[in-house]
This record gives sequence, C-alpha cells and structure tokens, in this order.
Amino acid sequence: EPIWQHVKVRVLFALPNKYMKVTVENKKGLNKDLKILIDKETMNSYMDEKYDEIKGTVNLKGFRPGKVPRDVLKRQFGKAIFGEVLDKVLKETSTKALKENKIKPAGQPKLDLKTYGEDKELEYVLSVTELPKVDIKSLEGIKFDEYSVKIDEAETDKRINEIAKNQPNFKEVNIETKAKEGDLVILDYKATIDGKEFKGSEGKNTQLTLGKDLFLKGFDKQLIGVKKDDEKVVVANLPENFSEKDLINKKAEFNCKILNVKQPEEVKIDDNFAKNLGAKDLKDLKNLISRQINDEYKNSLDQLSKNQILKEIEKIKINELPGNLIEEEVKILSQGMSEDEAKKNQKNFEEKAKTRIKTGLILNEFGEQNQIKVSEVEIQNEVQKQLRMMPGQEKMVMDFYQKNPSAVASLRGTVYEDKILNLIKEKGKANKKEVSKSEAEKILKDTYKHDHEKKETKKKIDTKTVKEKKLPQKTAKSKPEVKKTKKVSKK
Repeated sequence: EPIWQHVKVRVLFALPNKYMKVTVENKKGLNKDLKILIDKETMNSYMDEKYDEIKGTVNLKGFRPGKVPRDVLKRQFGKAIFGEVLDKVLKETSTKALKENKIKPAGQPKLDLKTYGEDKELEYVLSVTELPKVDIKSLEGIKFDEYSVKIDEAETDKRINEIAKNQPNFKEVNIETKAKEGDLVILDYKATIDGKEFKGSEGKNTQLTLGKDLFLKGFDKQLIGVKKDDEKVVVANLPENFSEKDLINKKAEFNCKILNVKQPEEVKIDDNFAKNLGAKDLKDLKNLISRQINDEYKNSLDQLSKNQILKEIEKIKINELPGNLIEEEVKILSQGMSEDEAKKNQKNFEEKAKTRIKTGLILNEFGEQNQIKVSEVEIQNEVQKQLRMMPGQEKMVMDFYQKNPSAVASLRGTVYEDKILNLIKEKGKANKKEVSKSEAEKILKDTYKHDHEKKETKKKIDTKTVKEKKLPQKTAKSKPEVKKTKKVSKK
C-alpha cells in the first residue's frame, strides 16, 4: 500500500488575520479524522470582534450607549458570547477544512471538542465518512434500446369511434313514443316517506339514461314505457350514502312528472364532432389522438430504456460504500417490520441498500459534473402534471404539497433523476426500434411478466431458505465504542 495512506498531512490555512492548523489522518477506507487547532490569539480576535459588535447594541443602567466596559459585558453576557463565537468558529473552520481537503462528507460529521474556553486555544476532532470517488466515464456512450411506436390509421379511427360511443347524442321523438332502455328521460320529482317530505326530496330537470341505473337501484326499470307528460309513481330505497342518516335504506315514493323522452342517435364523426372535442377539424383530431396513443406507450417504453440504463449503472464498480449510508437505507427498507422480520431480511436489505446508494452516487456525480439543476418552474410543472392526472382532486393535491415539504423534496429528486437519465440517453448509443402498437403491448406485457416471475421466484427462495435454515444466519457485529463529545450550551 502507498505509504501516504498512513502519514499525517498537516495543512495551515490562512483566514483573514486568523490561522488554523489541520491534521488529516488518512485511514484506510472512507473514514477520516480531521484534527483542527485554532490558536489562542485567533480565538481572542473572534471574541474581540463579537464584543465590539454587541457593544453598541447593549443598554445597561449607568452607562451611555456604546460605552459599556468589556469586563461588565463579560460578567453579564460572557457565557452567551463565547457560545455564539464557538458556534461560528466551528462552522467556519470545519467547512473550510473539508473544502480545502476536497472531502465530501457522507452524512453529518461528528465533532469532539478537546480544548476550548475563553482566552484558550480551540482544538477539536472532526470525524467524517467520506463519499467515495466515482468514475463516470463509462456512462459516455452507454447502450440502450429506444422505442418509437407507429400508430396506424385503423387504431386512431377505433379510438375516435370509442369516444363517439361514450358521447351519445339524443334526438326529440314523437309525444306518443314510449321510453325504452337506452333512451334519455327528463323528469321532475317529489319524494315522500310515509307521506312526509324530507330534505333532498325534490328534483328538477333530472336526466336519466335508462338502463345505466345511476340514480337509485331499480329506479330506471320502473320508467320503461313512460311517455312525455306522463305522471308516474316510482318506489325505491334511499342509498347507503344518503345525507340524512336516519333515512338510509328507507322506502320512498317518487311522484315523477315526465318532461321529455329522447332517443339516442348515432354520432356523426365529422369536423363539427372534432371541434366539440377541442380540435380544429377531423384531420387535426386524428393527429391529436395518434399522438395521445403514442404517448401512452412511449412513456412506458421510455421507462424501459431508463431501466436498462440503471441496470448498466449497477454494473459500475465502486470499491467501498459509506457504512453509515447503508445503515440509514436499511432502516428505511425495514420500516414497519418487527425486529425478527427485519433480522431475517437484513442481508437482502443490505444488498438493496448498496445498489441504491451506488446508483445514487453515480447519478449525482454525473449531475454535478454536468451542472444539472432543478428550477422552481420545473417543480411547478411537475405538480401541474399530477393535477391533470387527478381531475376533481386538484385542491387535495395542492394542499398535500403545501403541507408536506418532504413531498416537494421527493418531487425535486424525481425531476433531478429524470433530467440526469435524459442527458445520459442523449450522450448514449441508442439502438432505435420502431414497433407497432401490438408489439409495444407485447414488449410491456413480457417485461412485466418477467419482473413479476423474478420477484415471485425470489420470494419462494427466501421463504424456503428461512424454513429449511440452510443458509448461515448473519451474526450481529458488536457496535464500536463511541466517544462522547463535550456539549457546550449556547447560553
């Protein structure tokens, strides 16, 4: 092993009129101890600055503003002033020590105060687990499949016909025409229970498509055969979700006045139909529908491409991963489990944790080197996309993000990862494949089936292993002693 791995490196940093000495102990692996010394003169200069700062703000009886002697300030506020100075010095010097030594900490460093106090030097040890160095050269020119879906005209026409069927058009009929299943009946009603009206017992211009049974169970069937201007008494039970709780499932009589009966007619698919759907004309509607169908499959197929890239990233070797990050990730994976269950799955969770951390480190390094950022506009666009996917629940979604900053942070992480993967795709070598809609469906179905079978097989193996106890159980390692740090109150 190179001798420098076991040698202490001493570095002297110059702050404005201040000095600190840093000794970095280069231990094997990612764990580092930084011994940091700030001499007494430097600490005193920090204290002088703080006393000068508060001198002009303190009002004490018997002294003019700005004229309070230092010894009086020291008696009154000495401990609080030193606490603030100590916090400031620790923050400044630890940050600079890590930066100058090009150490990126994996998690929060631990700080152990050795020597401190007013009119004394400051000495402390900063114990840090360093993020490993990551080589991302292999991401340049990464290979993956990129799919495009060719939508033929028959598929587009089929989708448009489905839309037309779900938007029936009704026409006026002769006054003597009797309503049948599929017809639209428009009516007013007044309902009573045991001859008494109740809240919500009256309806005006109620429209029912007979046969859909969307109003009350059995209501539609009793309207078959009615004509315009007929009066009909319909008996039905009030539903489980009725607003008046004491009336739920009660039998009610509905006195109905039939205002009109209309019959469905086939919707004509033309330019007017297209305009009613927001398109310029029928040709424009076909283009919009083709793009819509393409997007439905393209998004899923793009995810397959990204999964291929992530699988390639998993093959990249990193010699050592930070143990503290692995522990944290295992805790997340075992949340909600009993202690015994978590122990049984410990090895599996550790492997998953290592894969996730390694992938995250590689993606993050690529993002940093390519200066990828996520703007607030991009976050808002992602929120808007989710709002469009949940019509009628917009307020609930907005409230969720406003009340949960962690959810916004997670959303930012998702956008950041997508931007990184998209850039990797741009720089990679795409194996372009044009497929039909049916081929796209088969690819997605086969992928889902393969992933599902893989999970089920693994589940069976894990269960069998636990039952037969063929694999040796992982023994828990004793925890290393943690040296307690001295705590200094800000007060």
